[in-house]
Parts: sequence; C-alpha cells; structure tokens
Amino acid sequence: MSVRFVESSQLPTPFGVFEMHGFEDLASGKEHVVLSMGDLTGNEPVLARIHSECLTGDALFSMRCDCGSQLQAAMQAIAEVGRGVIFYLRQEGRGIGLLNKIRAYHLQDEGADTVEANEALGFDADMRDYSMCRTMCDHLQINSVRLMTNNPRKVAALEGLGVVVAERMPLKTGHNSHNQKYLATKVGKLGHLLD
Repeated sequence: MSVRFVESSQLPTPFGVFEMHGFEDLASGKEHVVLSMGDLTGNEPVLARIHSECLTGDALFSMRCDCGSQLQAAMQAIAEVGRGVIFYLRQEGRGIGLLNKIRAYHLQDEGADTVEANEALGFDADMRDYSMCRTMCDHLQINSVRLMTNNPRKVAALEGLGVVVAERMPLKTGHNSHNQKYLATKVGKLGHLLD
C-alpha cells in the first residue's frame, strides 16, 4: 500500500488539543488521519486506538453500535495521560462503505445480524485493512503501543506490521438496549473480547 503523509495541524477538541496528521492512500484515494497528543518518541509504549470511520456512530450518535462511544473514550483516555494516538481510518461499515452500510442496516431491521447482513450483500464479514498503520507509525516514530481495543484482529494486524503491542486494553463503553445483538455478534462471530 502506498500511503503518503500530507500535512499536520492542531485540532482543539473538548478533550484537549490534538495534533491531526493527514495521510493519503495513493491507490484508493482514501484519506486517513492520526490524532496525536504528547511526545510519541522513546521506548515507552504509546497509548493507541485504531478506529475505523463510523459516520453513524461517530457523528450521528447512533446507538446501533458502540463506535462513537469508543472514539470518545479513547480521546478522553489519551487526554488524561497526555500522550497517545488514534489512527482514524476511512473504512466505513467494516470496509463496505456508507451506502452499503445503510443497506446492511435495512437487513438488520428485518432480523439479520451485522455479519449476516454484510454477507447477504456479497461482502465478507469484515473487509478492513490496517496496513496503512505501518506508514503512520513510521512517520510518527512509534515502535510499540498499548492498544485500546476489543478486537484481536487489530492486535494481530499491528504485530504483523512489526509494531509491538505491549498490552491490549479493553474498551468497554456504549452498551445499550439497541446494540445488544450487535455486540453479541461481534463476540460470537467476529471474536471480539468483551468479557
């Protein structure tokens, strides 16, 4: 994957001022960002989250998922320690895109779970790619992380890219009556760790 750094700027948020680093995937044209705070260099593992874009959860406050809540919790955790990164990857709907995600939601409204809906539309259950994180880590001089995730695939992906995952930190937030089936499916069919 050919990913190039574009530019950085400050991003004031309710959690504190982050540095926003823009990256472009030259093959797909997708644009990704990393939010960072503090000095990331050195041997101490960096508090980190890989977060795939979720317009419905991140910006529209959907309660069908836990994405927006996880993003906010990660930003808060980083602000509290004053050092960390969020890899914000443009991979809506586990890689199927926004309009297909709406189609999948329609199938879920009719009783399908999140995996069944993706597969009914002709997609794999999870089509995300994390390879762009290698370029991002190199640019920011990150060698090891404490990864906030419930998804063991993210741990394996970073380790496969040569980034040391010193610790997996559970991120349990945003559970509600609207996303119980969704979270159960993530555990039962996608191997997420919510224990």
